[in-house]
Amino acid sequence: MNRSLYYKFILGYVIFGMLGFLLISTFSSDVTYDYLLREKAELLYDEANRLAADCGAVYNGKTPRLETVSNQLTILSPSLQSEIWVVNRSGTVTVDSENGSRKGLSVDFDPTALGNRNYGIGNFYGTFPYDVLSVSAPIAGNYTIYGYVLIHMPISQLQASRDRILDMVYLTYGIIFILSLIILLIFTLTVYFPLKKITAGANEYAAGNLEYRIQLASHDEMGYLAETLNYMSDKLNQMEEYQKTFIANVSHDFRSPLTSIKGFLEAILDGTIPPEMQEKYLNRVITETERLNKLTQGMLTLNSLDSKGLLFRTNFDINRVIKDTAASFEVVCSQRNLSFELTFGDNIQMVYGELGKIQQVLYNLIDNAIKFSQNGATIYIQAAPKHEKIFVSVKDTGIGIPKDSIKKIWERFYKTDISRGKDKKGTGLGLSIVKEIIQAHGENIDVISTEGVGTEFIFSLPRPTNL
Repeated sequence: MNRSLYYKFILGYVIFGMLGFLLISTFSSDVTYDYLLREKAELLYDEANRLAADCGAVYNGKTPRLETVSNQLTILSPSLQSEIWVVNRSGTVTVDSENGSRKGLSVDFDPTALGNRNYGIGNFYGTFPYDVLSVSAPIAGNYTIYGYVLIHMPISQLQASRDRILDMVYLTYGIIFILSLIILLIFTLTVYFPLKKITAGANEYAAGNLEYRIQLASHDEMGYLAETLNYMSDKLNQMEEYQKTFIANVSHDFRSPLTSIKGFLEAILDGTIPPEMQEKYLNRVITETERLNKLTQGMLTLNSLDSKGLLFRTNFDINRVIKDTAASFEVVCSQRNLSFELTFGDNIQMVYGELGKIQQVLYNLIDNAIKFSQNGATIYIQAAPKHEKIFVSVKDTGIGIPKDSIKKIWERFYKTDISRGKDKKGTGLGLSIVKEIIQAHGENIDVISTEGVGTEFIFSLPRPTNL
């Protein structure tokens, strides 16, 4: 690209210039010549008719006396750059503009040879050694044609006029062609040089240097492309950092339960744990295994959401889903003396979404609310319509989320310092899964939290469109 595109543009520019010059030198030359020929022919024909009228006044049906117009022909000839003849009906020159040098010359003049044209081009029956433009006008009087006025202009005069006009056209074209170099300069500055910078940036990104910045300050499409590539490199760099963090977090979260399982089993095998205590530690192994299973399931869920899998949406009653999900925590709530307060805007509130995924959202939010609530507390769950959506709220009166952690709670494997002490079995994936599911439905989820007061999660779901 660093050579071919630019040189192709220059080659196209040169070809354009050559074709333009060729067009002017051929087409324009012919058009200009034809135009001058018609104009001169009409001008000479008009003059010939005027002279013929003057000559006609001399004829009174007797011997002609045309010498009186000889001076007029001599004076008019230089301005027309032509020879002017007066011939009789037999084609003999009686008066001419050349001081009588052509007088007595006989030519085989045939006025009908021109047909419907008022001019002819040639050497006029061999009279001239060069081509001339000839026009004729009859001298009439008393309903009789006495002769003809002939005007001959050398074709070289037309060609000279044409060349003068073309010289101006060539000069104008040359100036325009030189000025058009500004287009090439603009292309170089606004397209070629920026494109070279963008290409260099793309090569840096391909080589793995994602911190490279394309320095382009223009505010056009090239500048937008450079900003887009810079943004892309930032995102790729963040993704690379995220992958490193993700692998580190996964390794850490897997290593802890695996270390515990390995330690317990080795202690049982080598007799460190007596037989009467083995059941207790085997139960701990099962607990750690369940933790690993839960972590694996969470990662699989996130992976399926990341792959933009299709949602199997249906219409269902969100009230019923909330009640059923809350009921699944009955045992835990009984042990800790927790209660639910459910508030619904209508008896039946239909929404459009994937029931299983929304049930998982509610389960994770309620599970979080239970974990971080004090014994004997109440968890408030509300679903109410607003415009074309149903808004669902899960609120607790627990320990709350620190202000500096609110934006981070959606990150995978993230746990606040407070939650690390309380959430022993958590994987740090619950809220990430919740957000991914809600966003997959094209909706949003927000959080409002104050330390020591509680936390409220609010998400929206669309109503069915066919109800």
